[in-house]
Amino acid sequence: MVALENAGAYGLAAAIAMLGGAIGTGYAQASIGSSIMGVIAERPEDTFKLIVYMAIPELILLLGFVVAFLLMGKAEAPVPAPA
Repeated sequence: MVALENAGAYGLAAAIAMLGGAIGTGYAQASIGSSIMGVIAERPEDTFKLIVYMAIPELILLLGFVVAFLLMGKAEAPVPAPA
């Protein structure tokens, strides 16, 4: 069993940050996307404004990536035990 010490704990935290961001973005875009398609069918002149609303949840994933990148920057490589 691998001990979750320094690098392992930071790696796991980075994976959770990316996973949470991806799931949150997918959930938000699924609900926003279906609503946008209904509005565009009735008012096509609002298409650009609604496309911007579709892009906003991508910031969740981008922030998750930034957090994961910062966490991996703090992780140190494991030092092998002297023989």
